[in-house]
Amino acid sequence: MKPISRIAAGVQASTTLVIDSLFKQMKAEGKDVVGFGAGEPDFPTPEHIKQAGIEAIENNQTRYTPAAGLMELREAACYRLKADFGLDYEPKQIVVASGAKHSVYIALMTLCNPGDEVVIAAPYWVSYSEMVQQAGAVPVIVTAEEEQDFKITAAQLEAAITDKTKVFMLNSPCNPTGMVYTREELEAIAEVCCRKNIYVIADEIYCNLVYDDIEFVSFASLNEDVKNRTIIVNGVSKSYAMTGWRIGYSASNPELARVMSNYLSHSTSAPSTISQYAAIVALKGPQEDMQVMKKAFEARRDHLVERMNRIEGVSCIKPQGAFYVMMNMKNFLGKTMYGRKIESAEDFAQLFLEKGLVATVPCTAFAAPGFVRWSYATSLAEIDKGLDRLEEFIKNA
Repeated sequence: MKPISRIAAGVQASTTLVIDSLFKQMKAEGKDVVGFGAGEPDFPTPEHIKQAGIEAIENNQTRYTPAAGLMELREAACYRLKADFGLDYEPKQIVVASGAKHSVYIALMTLCNPGDEVVIAAPYWVSYSEMVQQAGAVPVIVTAEEEQDFKITAAQLEAAITDKTKVFMLNSPCNPTGMVYTREELEAIAEVCCRKNIYVIADEIYCNLVYDDIEFVSFASLNEDVKNRTIIVNGVSKSYAMTGWRIGYSASNPELARVMSNYLSHSTSAPSTISQYAAIVALKGPQEDMQVMKKAFEARRDHLVERMNRIEGVSCIKPQGAFYVMMNMKNFLGKTMYGRKIESAEDFAQLFLEKGLVATVPCTAFAAPGFVRWSYATSLAEIDKGLDRLEEFIKNA
């Protein structure tokens, strides 16, 4: 038989989903495993949002919608962007997709020609580089070390830009690091992007999960030139505990929005109509549930970071947003634990799952070898259980 697509064959499975799948399999086998892998809130979707979905079914609101999404949902997205960030968009500039991940993918497919280069700030969410390659483009990785608080500089970005560069991908707050770019840092990056005439995909899905009264700055809010070349990606998954509802959206200039809508019309069309009606209520309704969830995440973060930094051999810096901690485990590289030599973060995470019954995510695929990601989207009791097991795992190795 003839070979399949080289692009498709080169796509690697998501590390986060592989770990989560193994964790769930062990759980189903009756093993007492603790999971810190997948990035989704452990809170239920708020009742008023669930009720909106139920009412959509009962009212037979179950037919196709326009490819770019319900007009009411696009209006709700405009409302949220204006209320939260002072950004003015019209509904025709909003394109609804099946989750923020899907929105990032559609943005890349819209912007990239084969051979274009896309600069990605690392550590980065594992799917970014894979999606760039699916678009036929070339990922160019620019790495920020832990000493830089995992944030690249404008100078690093400029040094990576060539005549082939089409897009810069920015994620703030960042998955996996949880770090947030300041206004000054974003202004310096924006100056480079405008001067070098490149687009920006600003993944801001964690925008509402920022702690310590730190200011979140939407990249498109910096000035009109920046706004015109930026595709903002957002959604309801993280802020409203709606991961399974699969609603994301993008905001961009009208021409980009038109092309993204056309692309959707010939691929997936619009997402679930029922989910769209629920998302309208999420964006325009009461925001108190989100604030309760945010406060709980902040308390969990503080507890996890304080305890982790007291465990011999590992360390972490304090994240400013999202719900992840990057654990530095470089002290164990090259050492033997439980009769096995630790050559990588994958080795450590695999052994920790087997011997310690704790699922974490090795960050090599996030361009951060030597780190393991913990998600604190779980209870304080589970966090303590996991950290207790980490102490025992290290002590008994």
